[in-house]
Amino acid sequence: MLPVSKVKRTHIHTRKVLFKGFSREDGLWDIEAHLLDTKPMAFETPGHRSWEAEEPMHDMSIRLTVDNELTVKEICVSMDASPQPECPSALDPIQKMVGSKLGVGWRKSIEQHLGKVAGCAHIRELLFNMATAAFQSIPGGLSANIDPDHPPHHLGKCKAWDFNGEAVLKYHPAFHGWKPKETK
Repeated sequence: MLPVSKVKRTHIHTRKVLFKGFSREDGLWDIEAHLLDTKPMAFETPGHRSWEAEEPMHDMSIRLTVDNELTVKEICVSMDASPQPECPSALDPIQKMVGSKLGVGWRKSIEQHLGKVAGCAHIRELLFNMATAAFQSIPGGLSANIDPDHPPHHLGKCKAWDFNGEAVLKYHPAFHGWKPKETK
């Protein structure tokens, strides 16, 4: 937990982001994300509109349905609150993500299909992190069908999973000290 600030502060904004993973009876997996932006005081965007205290200015949700290989089979998205009338039209291209795979290339696919003005920055932000939520939710999603030439996705991505570290030695000894093979 963070220490209490020694400097007097005024709370001006809250962003809540929640990710959940679900096992489905049909063998697929649902990964859900929700983003909620509020302010503790009433405020106005000049020339546009006013919001009451705690009224959501962003209230967005996504559900990805993926298979065991982390391929997106279905996407459901909602935008229950948004600050601009154009915002909901940014949801239409999200269906282009069906068929994409969470893992290597996931962020590139998001940018390709939903980047810049084609999509919504907040929806992209949620999608980026849904891959991590899937890796945490899906048993075997990190280690199923391990290829000796390709370590599980999470290895080499943080201090704890350093290829030369104790965790890799203990849980994935075949990849301890691993270096990618050089391509010619």
